[in-house]
Amino acid sequence: MTDQRPAPAPAAGLRERKKRRTRDALLRAALLLFTSQGYEETTVDEITEAVKVSQRTFFRYFANKEEAAFAVQDLVESHFMAALRARPAGEGPLEALRNAVLSSWDTVGEAIAEVVPVDLYMRTYRVIESTPALLAVHLRRSTELEDLIAGLVAEREGLDVDADPRPRVAVAAFSGVMRLTGRLWCQGEDSSVAAIRRMTEDYLDQIGPALADDWPSHRNRPGPGAA
Repeated sequence: MTDQRPAPAPAAGLRERKKRRTRDALLRAALLLFTSQGYEETTVDEITEAVKVSQRTFFRYFANKEEAAFAVQDLVESHFMAALRARPAGEGPLEALRNAVLSSWDTVGEAIAEVVPVDLYMRTYRVIESTPALLAVHLRRSTELEDLIAGLVAEREGLDVDADPRPRVAVAAFSGVMRLTGRLWCQGEDSSVAAIRRMTEDYLDQIGPALADDWPSHRNRPGPGAA
């Protein structure tokens, strides 16, 4: 009789799963501490104690606390970049950016939930926005991300990003709205993904009207020669 039992999983696969579980546990512990007692107040010792591992184990997965604080943000940004690359070629730059960020908000929850609870990530984002040291890093990272997005937009349009300013200008407008919605969302009471997605959509839809030279106050303003 033929043995129909499945072959045992390779040892390497088991090791990788164990490493991922350890990393995810350290990340969850770090974010829980950051959101409950503050980023600056949390030590690596407290994180490792919560998971019952050594400091050496923590530094095997994260260079420092900062890297842990932005680990899920890295995932979110990668998810957005993948969504942008997948947009149809016929969409214009701002349309592609808008649709990419909205579609990524629709699906990123599952990706986040594989690592940490979604609400924990959302609370961590608020910690980033309210902690000066983390906010400074967040702004630097945002600038680096803008460069990547501008390069991708230029590639989609068949342009040289260093010779044609339009991709960077379009991304600057898009990123400015994203920064604004993130800040306003952090100041509000609704911390859900649905809330930030809704606000993002509303504000992105204002880019065109805001850039148009057709504001009521402008139309009613007296000309330079008016008394």
